[in-house]
Amino acid sequence: MRKVGIIGMGHVGSAVAHALVQEGTFDEYVLIDKKVEKVRAEALDLEDALANQNESYKIVMNDYAALDDADVVISALGNIQLQHNNPSKDRFIELPYNVEQVRDVAGQLKKTDFSGVLVVITNPCDAIAALYQKETGYPVERVIATGTLLDTARMRRATGAAFDVSPKSVAGYNLGEHGNTQFTAWSTVSVMGQPVKEVAAAKGVDLAEIEKDSVVGGYTVFAGKGFTSYGIASAAIRLAKAIVSDAHEELPVSHYQEAFGTYLSTPAIVGRQGIVADSTLTLSEDEKEKLAASAKSISDKFAEVVKGE
Repeated sequence: MRKVGIIGMGHVGSAVAHALVQEGTFDEYVLIDKKVEKVRAEALDLEDALANQNESYKIVMNDYAALDDADVVISALGNIQLQHNNPSKDRFIELPYNVEQVRDVAGQLKKTDFSGVLVVITNPCDAIAALYQKETGYPVERVIATGTLLDTARMRRATGAAFDVSPKSVAGYNLGEHGNTQFTAWSTVSVMGQPVKEVAAAKGVDLAEIEKDSVVGGYTVFAGKGFTSYGIASAAIRLAKAIVSDAHEELPVSHYQEAFGTYLSTPAIVGRQGIVADSTLTLSEDEKEKLAASAKSISDKFAEVVKGE
């Protein structure tokens, strides 16, 4: 019996639930939200779809005890309204509000026998993952945030468009914070099997514009529809599937980095126990400095809002 819990049934949580149901990834879905009518509506909508699905599944509503034997719990709670009229375009604007929500959820999780992997979407996901780990006491390897898995996908989309190839033909990573201090590690990026810097120089492609697109792409989506959902949902789903299938897949996700004393994104091997191993990257000196600066930004903002209370 494969079971997933989704906490927060807003735009993202409902998109995650729907896509997982469509793919038949889990057998049981535990949907949790303080808005009782919303979670009832989402559950009924998914149950109405059951007769037309290839796979069977069970829906459970607002029952933390049902998470005792869950494989994965996904935190998708938040308040997207805080991003409206946000001139800084900084995901940390959601941190003060989400701190209290996360502490409440963590308290509920501690009452359960949940021993799976906690996947964090809630923004700012690096700091929120750190807070969840602190509040629950779960091993660091079992608390993971989607991090730059989404930003890497955005970079691959923009790079593919620039070179007229599928994003699947682009390899490489965005690293650091899922936020404004992230960066594209161009030393890791290849397109059509060639180092991207060489191909870009030959074709006159501006890599700086591609990097900018990957960093601000989420705000472009947000400006048009008032929220983001499909991109981040797909990142969470890929991570959840890697966990439940014990894939040992290399993914750029936010996990605890002892060297920096915080959560941030670099590639890691993900399996049923969460973070199985760190990958080793050979970065340029400039990229190492950017990664350290991104880690410091996360730590400083986290300390200001959470530790300063």
